Amino acid sequence: MMLYLMDIWDSVRGFMASGGDVLWLVAVVLFLMWVLMLERYWYLNWVSPKQHKAIIAAWEQRTDTTSWYAHRIREAWVSQAKQDLTARMLIIKTLVAVCPMIGLLGTVTGMISVFDVMAVHGTSNARMMAAGISMATMPTMAGMVAALSGVFFSARLDAKMKISLEKLKDSLSHH
Repeated sequence: MMLYLMDIWDSVRGFMASGGDVLWLVAVVLFLMWVLMLERYWYLNWVSPKQHKAIIAAWEQRTDTTSWYAHRIREAWVSQAKQDLTARMLIIKTLVAVCPMIGLLGTVTGMISVFDVMAVHGTSNARMMAAGISMATMPTMAGMVAALSGVFFSARLDAKMKISLEKLKDSLSHH
């Protein structure tokens, strides 16, 4: 098992080395994005249902549910639930949008290294040029893959949050 993990680590290190330092930045942004998305999934599935039940119970205990004041209280509770649900979603969406930009930064830095090789060694050293081109394309690919995973899962998370909020609104309006 330990040998297998070391083999995986060597593969990851080799991939990261072929993409340059910018690839580590993509990895950090991707890790942060997924930590935040997993936290939001956890909140959505385990914390918010309990909070929504507490809001519904508090609404059902009210004797006045039809006055203007009661409707403002209901709106405030729904607004607070929405704010709690959508917390950190802007950060997640920003990280998703930043991933391809970091990949493009890798493209630029990789192409600069290709041009440096060409300036020093001319166009005859194909091996050194290929390393620079690899360094240019790897971060771009990694940034795009990171962004695609983030777009898909953040959109699903957003949809689930909207459904959860609509269920809360429906539960409060029927009582």
